[in-house]
Amino acid sequence: MAQNQIELLNSRRFLPLFITQSLGAFNDNVFKNAIVFLVTFTLAEKLDLNAPLLVVAAAGIFIFPFFLFSATAGQLAEKHDKASLIRILKITELVFMLAASAGFLLQNVWFLMTVLFMMGAQSAFFGPIKYGILPEQLRTEELIGGNAWVQAGTFIAILVGTIAGKLILNDGGAYIVSSLVVGVALLGWLASRFIPSTGAIVPELPVNYNVFTSTWQMLRYAAGRRDIFLIMLAISWFWLVGATILAEITPFSRDVLGGDQNLATLFLVMFSIGIALGSLLCNSMLKGEVHATFVPLGALGMTVFIVDLYFASQYKFTTGGELLGIAAFLDSFAGWRILVDITMIAVAGGVYIVPLNTLLQYRSEAGHRSRNIAATNILNSLFMVVSALGTALMLSLNLTIPEIFLVVGLLNLGVAIYITRLLPGALVKAFVAWLLQMLYRVDVSGLRHVREAGDRVLIVSNHQSFLDAALVAAYVPEEVTFAINTYVARNPMLKFFLSLARTISIDPTNPLSTRTIIDEIKRGEKVVIFPEGRITVTGALMKIYEGPGMIADKADAMIVPVRLDGAQYSPFSRLKGKVRTRWFPKIRVTFLPPRKISIPEDLRSRKRRTYAGRQLSALMTDMVFESSDYHRTLFQSLLDARDFTSPKHLVLEDIERNPVSYRRTLIGSFVLGRAMTRGTDHGAHVGLLLPNAVAAVLAFFGLHAWGRVPAMLNFTTGSSNMINGCKASGVSLVYTSRRFIEMGKLEEVAAAIEAAGIRLVYLEDLKEEIGGGTKLLGMIASFAPRLSYWLCCRNRDPEGPGVILFTSGTEGSPKGVVLSHTNIQANRYQVSSMIDFGPTDIVFNVLPVFHSFGLTCGTLLPLLSGIKVFLYPSPLHYRIVPEMVYETNATIMFGTDTFLAGYARFANPYDFYSIRYVFTGAEKLKEETRKVWSERYGVRIFEGYGATETAPVLAMNSPMHNQVGSVGKLVPGIEYRLDAVPGIKEGGRLQVHGPNIMSGYLRIEDPGQLQPPKDNWYDTGDIVTIDEAGYVTIQGRAKRFAKIAGEMVSLAAVEGVAAKLWPDYQHAVAAVPDPKKGEQLVLVSTNPDASRDALSTYAREQGIAALSVPAKVIVADEIPVLGTGKTDYRGLQKIVEGAI
Repeated sequence: MAQNQIELLNSRRFLPLFITQSLGAFNDNVFKNAIVFLVTFTLAEKLDLNAPLLVVAAAGIFIFPFFLFSATAGQLAEKHDKASLIRILKITELVFMLAASAGFLLQNVWFLMTVLFMMGAQSAFFGPIKYGILPEQLRTEELIGGNAWVQAGTFIAILVGTIAGKLILNDGGAYIVSSLVVGVALLGWLASRFIPSTGAIVPELPVNYNVFTSTWQMLRYAAGRRDIFLIMLAISWFWLVGATILAEITPFSRDVLGGDQNLATLFLVMFSIGIALGSLLCNSMLKGEVHATFVPLGALGMTVFIVDLYFASQYKFTTGGELLGIAAFLDSFAGWRILVDITMIAVAGGVYIVPLNTLLQYRSEAGHRSRNIAATNILNSLFMVVSALGTALMLSLNLTIPEIFLVVGLLNLGVAIYITRLLPGALVKAFVAWLLQMLYRVDVSGLRHVREAGDRVLIVSNHQSFLDAALVAAYVPEEVTFAINTYVARNPMLKFFLSLARTISIDPTNPLSTRTIIDEIKRGEKVVIFPEGRITVTGALMKIYEGPGMIADKADAMIVPVRLDGAQYSPFSRLKGKVRTRWFPKIRVTFLPPRKISIPEDLRSRKRRTYAGRQLSALMTDMVFESSDYHRTLFQSLLDARDFTSPKHLVLEDIERNPVSYRRTLIGSFVLGRAMTRGTDHGAHVGLLLPNAVAAVLAFFGLHAWGRVPAMLNFTTGSSNMINGCKASGVSLVYTSRRFIEMGKLEEVAAAIEAAGIRLVYLEDLKEEIGGGTKLLGMIASFAPRLSYWLCCRNRDPEGPGVILFTSGTEGSPKGVVLSHTNIQANRYQVSSMIDFGPTDIVFNVLPVFHSFGLTCGTLLPLLSGIKVFLYPSPLHYRIVPEMVYETNATIMFGTDTFLAGYARFANPYDFYSIRYVFTGAEKLKEETRKVWSERYGVRIFEGYGATETAPVLAMNSPMHNQVGSVGKLVPGIEYRLDAVPGIKEGGRLQVHGPNIMSGYLRIEDPGQLQPPKDNWYDTGDIVTIDEAGYVTIQGRAKRFAKIAGEMVSLAAVEGVAAKLWPDYQHAVAAVPDPKKGEQLVLVSTNPDASRDALSTYAREQGIAALSVPAKVIVADEIPVLGTGKTDYRGLQKIVEGAI
């Protein structure tokens, strides 16, 4: 059942109306059936009355007011507030039920018949109101669900009311039934008081109280709208079929099957439940869209099961002279077959009637909706009278009840065929949608966006498999046209499937084919294009062609992006042999809000086409991110990765060269996590002082599995900073490795941590404490990991803290940065939406896991995406790392300029033969580093930009969108603004907002207290420019601008000048006070021949302002760097201050 359907029952817009309607239907049937039972079994004999005649009369008396008052009811519903009218009607019901109570107690048949007429009148007035108010209270996408609940509630109420009516036969039955109907009427009135008022739709409407003329006017008006009138007739036909079957169910049970009263009751129960099930199924099948797609299927379903009921009833049940009970009836296959037929007739009926009721509301004009519903009620009553007369005629012709069912089934077949002709393709679409739902458990969301897009619509989708066209066509309510490459259209395997949909062949060499698509869209046809032009071979987005963007521009169309996910794991994709495929993976289809390409009017021809293509590419990238489910915990995503790959899939490896599968990762996480979290509270912050290794990942997820938060300690910042970080974040327990401490020569650091009162536990010691029982429990947990995670971790809130990292300390004391699960998940999806990662990739990660870049991009991104990651413990091993990259066949690397330049100095040209992409961040990429990697190794380096506080990536270049000198485009989901900075003429201070922005800081000044960013906006502190194509260029840190003689000078720009003059060396610039100019620049360089004169000469030759030439140059053996690869500017400042 769709989620919004369940949520309706929690909404005041619907629940009071639903309760009011259901209680009213219940009361009608209690009262009506109580009269029938009272007359049949008590009063007929006592008063010498004709019981069968009175029962028929009672039915007629209840229906007759619908002919008399429906027209008036429809007009009043338009003229007055419907909620107020409902309350008035519920008061009249209460009065009528008090009168009915008197009738029951007096056992006055004629008085009861009079009250029955009044209740019929009350129902006639209520009908147009209850269905007319639904579109006023509910959103369009809720209408199907709302009507489904009303239909289901009505039939269940009818069933329960029919059974409750028998209470009149009990001792004191008159008192019981009287109390019941009055009490229920009172509850209905109380519920009606909570229905929100909607106001009058046509308050100035003059009411025509003439029954004949007003009825004729309403029917004539409805007949003037062919679609509306056909819907009304189809609804009335349902009531004809339903009335015939329900009227004959009891005689069928008794006279044909030889059943007792209980068997007849069973049939009524299953019929009512079937209607309820079919009704509630509609919303799941139609995904909230108001459309008649499944109406032909429902009509045919009714026919199939009605006809089968005829054949099934030919079986002769052995009763032994006694009436057949439920147990004896179900003791044969024929009995079960009859029961299934009756149930499925009702299920098909629910599937048939709910979309029709909704369509009547949806397509009717708001000012005439209630009158159309009233006209339908008149037709319903007329068709039920025809049903009764037709049944009587067939009985007079000596037709048996099964033969009557057969006649109704065959007549219904004619109606079904007619409906199918009215809705060409609907039956095939309904069947395909049903088949896809059954096989792939398709989860469709956002279908309303297709409707919201208007008349000119271009639907664009990513392309994952040969199922994609069927997935889009089956769920878009209207008929769509597919733009298909001419070459693909000739494929004999696809010709049959293409014949089931409208297609336009696109010949890339023929411009007229594009013109045909544009004309189709302008005519109001919905066209579907796969902009990648081919099925993905990586699982990610591939190249986006410009053509569809140009088509959307020229057709002035709204674009509806569609994200398909899951089909890539089916055998119908191009990933066979690359991922674990299965026949029936779960598939998600997400329709995103419509958008329009906005292009400057002055752009023409090729420039306009390029601009349109660029916007379409950005739209598709945004689509991939926005449709991602990033509101999940990291451990849940680990479980997801295990499911869509395989428990045996090898995903982790380190220098021990012992690859680890997802199953072993989960076992290790549960086992290690259980041992690590003993003695700690749920949600406790636990420190990890570990290098890049499998053990670090297991410890990380072990803490997550048991509901603790890992705090990743940066061991390169010194013991003082680590201790302050622990105090700021409330860490009192730190896990590390004795081997790591010894090899990293961190004994003094470890001693200082313990001396500060922080407990330090070695994993080697912990391993010895883990017994066989714990290991066995971990293994068992790995076979039911979701249940185990649910049991182990009480708080699985994605918005809760996922990790605590620490700022690098380049500009002050390190701060604890709390990143939620959602922050990290959002960022990994932001990155993966821009890069074509594939299942065959191998990520080589040398960036430490205590660093946001190394954790999110280098570790979690591949691990949670089913991509193997190799963890190397130190980025400083410039000779070894290239060899390891070569040996592991890695295809993707993450690094910083410092590290990449170091590898380039020692690597063999063939060491990076397998590398597809290298991504760098944390510091500016030097042109020399880029050039060396490109010319010597044939590898492009893509520069990105971010901060620990943004989890970390904010912008990045990608294989399809790369601009040298920039840090790429902002990742999807990021809003930004540039605040003006005095003295800065170009660009501004970058402020960002998005789902990857941190939860907040933990500071040493206020330990353990989270300080969230104001309004979730983060001040990067960077001065940037953003060009018209969206590329971001970093001008420098706001704090790394010096004010010299009143002018703002970027220290980063000065470093760039030195790097161009002396590209083989490292350089850094610091600013110091100057008594005359305010500040002066000092260059620190590793070039032994560096001099101010050489730099000044080069600046003049390049036309660089003299203010950008450092006042002093200091030669140093090395530039101080942090463990992350960033320049240590605090250390640099000390060098400069000590030298001048």
